[in-house]
Amino acid sequence: MKVLLSWIREFVDVTESAEDIGRRLSLRGLALEGLEAQGDDWLLDFDVTANRPDCMSVAGIAREIAVVFQLPFREPHGRLANAIQTHTAPAEGAPGIPIRIDAPELCRRYVGAVADVRIGPSPEWLADRLTACGVRPISNVVDITNYVLLELGHPMHAFDHDRLAGPAIVVRRAAEQETLTTLDGKARTLRADMLVIGDAARASAVAGVMGGADSEVHAGTTRIVLEAAWFKPQSVRATSKALGLRSEASMRFERGADLTAATVAMARAGELLEQTGAGRITAPFIDVYPEPYAPHPVHLVQPRIAGLLGMDVPDADVERMLAALGFHATPVSDGWMVTAPGWRVDQHRDVDLIEEIGRHFGFEHLPSTFPGVQQAPSPSDPRIARDQRARRIALARGFSEAISFAFIDARHASPFQGSAVPVALANPLSETFAVMRPSLLPGLLAAVSHNRRHGRRDVQLFELGTRFSPSGESRALALAWTGLATPDHWSGQRRDVDFFDLKGVVEHLADTFDAPVTCDLPDAHDLASAVLVPGRVATLRLAGTVVGLLGQVTAAVCDGHDLPGHEATFVAELDLDALSRHGGALRMAQPLPRFPAAARDVALLLDEHLSAAEVRGTILSEAPDTLVSVVEFDRYQGKGIPEGKVSLALRLTYQSRERTLTDTDVDTATDDVVRVLHTSLGAVRR
Repeated sequence: MKVLLSWIREFVDVTESAEDIGRRLSLRGLALEGLEAQGDDWLLDFDVTANRPDCMSVAGIAREIAVVFQLPFREPHGRLANAIQTHTAPAEGAPGIPIRIDAPELCRRYVGAVADVRIGPSPEWLADRLTACGVRPISNVVDITNYVLLELGHPMHAFDHDRLAGPAIVVRRAAEQETLTTLDGKARTLRADMLVIGDAARASAVAGVMGGADSEVHAGTTRIVLEAAWFKPQSVRATSKALGLRSEASMRFERGADLTAATVAMARAGELLEQTGAGRITAPFIDVYPEPYAPHPVHLVQPRIAGLLGMDVPDADVERMLAALGFHATPVSDGWMVTAPGWRVDQHRDVDLIEEIGRHFGFEHLPSTFPGVQQAPSPSDPRIARDQRARRIALARGFSEAISFAFIDARHASPFQGSAVPVALANPLSETFAVMRPSLLPGLLAAVSHNRRHGRRDVQLFELGTRFSPSGESRALALAWTGLATPDHWSGQRRDVDFFDLKGVVEHLADTFDAPVTCDLPDAHDLASAVLVPGRVATLRLAGTVVGLLGQVTAAVCDGHDLPGHEATFVAELDLDALSRHGGALRMAQPLPRFPAAARDVALLLDEHLSAAEVRGTILSEAPDTLVSVVEFDRYQGKGIPEGKVSLALRLTYQSRERTLTDTDVDTATDDVVRVLHTSLGAVRR
């Protein structure tokens, strides 16, 4: 909210500098966002929070300044009271223009007045104030309505009287598919839940949002109808959003206008018409007010103030601050019965009043002692520790963390969503952020591409984040690796990363969570088959359920992310929720074994299509407890090996925690393993 210091001083005689005013109000919740010299004047720009529509006006800011500096405030309601009483007439039988409210649940008050006007430019002082506050001067009549909006915070509108059918004012719901061309020149199609200001024949304005072009004040206008009303905030907000139309008026109405201020705004507009020579109101105000403002007193208990704020506030200060803010406080035995003014739409409970007291007494006066802990803090969400563990492993393996947007381009999401329908945003910022990501990999590949474009060939990135699907959300870890497998070193040869490098990282992560994840060939309908290169791809399974994928990204996906297709990029993604559901058991530390281990090397002749993981799994499923390790150390296919077969050499390590194993124990166990492999897989010992 931009306000001129000279304008503020019309309401409160504050002599402090603009810098001091901004500093003091910032401590009271109105942060000074900007300060600009305007000749001999100063323009202050305050950040007004959504719950304080009363401060979206010069008078509202000035009232806060008066409380902060303990100065008298010239209340506009009081100054204009005589004009309001003199010019206001009941709706029935009054001269002027007939006004009818057909939707009282959406419009609780409508004040109208007819004025004779002479259209022309505004006086320089008025135009300069509007310009300084960011409002473009148009004509004297329109500028006066904008001036009242900025000064009092209550929106107004002016209709050309002779362009209204009837003439009459009817506040009603729009007809379904009714059309209206607004002041910005655009034709709007309205819905039946939208409120409009109509005449006897058609809609003339979208209530609380913008007027219509058909009844616009123009250079030839000689008579106008001034409007000052109250519209339901939820209705204005919904209409403004549905039409994609925001205005200074809608910004105030949707936050909550002052139900008591309509006649005040009308009286001020009439005063300005005469002051500037633009015209005069010729008939009494027509005030249609079916349900007058009836505030509900709030019981403020005195000890509760210290209980919530943690500091004592003298009763005299409480009464002074509330009175200065416009509240009416009546003392009772244990505190006060407090009635809020109409402009404080944010006041509903005693805690709201206590916040006001603390704000103006000064939160900087709160004692610095830390309150005693009454109970133990609740335990942390176990997912936090799980994510930290996964992050620690990825960092230890040389990966750097990336953070990407949860909103991505639909084109990038498509390859990774499988048969699921993407979760689209109803009102995206742009097509680049049109859908929620079904996988972390599109964002991670974009980060890899960014690094490649900036001269980094060797990239290792990971991301921890949330994925989205129509069925809900899930937490995942994604990895991407391209370039060298190990850093350059004088003692070794260069080698690019391959499938097994990333597979080792995935196995390390799975082992950390005590989750027996297996790497299986993907089915035709698996996501891995769609985005990863055949022969360099695996579907990750846990207890028969797919929990991720691993492999080299296809050239088509690389092209979509501006990655060179001739250089391999390997990715993996793991469902952390699935891992933590399966694993997470407490690992018990074991003492170092006291007895020696014994190893046996076994060479087996196997079908070439059998995977080492399947062989290892068969061994572990039938092996004795003394088998502690199975390692493949050689694979041979060629001369001396029958076609369709492969020679696989395994090292089996045995160890007991209770005794030293004999050769007989070890040989017997090895023979049992070979027998199981022969029975289950057709393996032959060489």
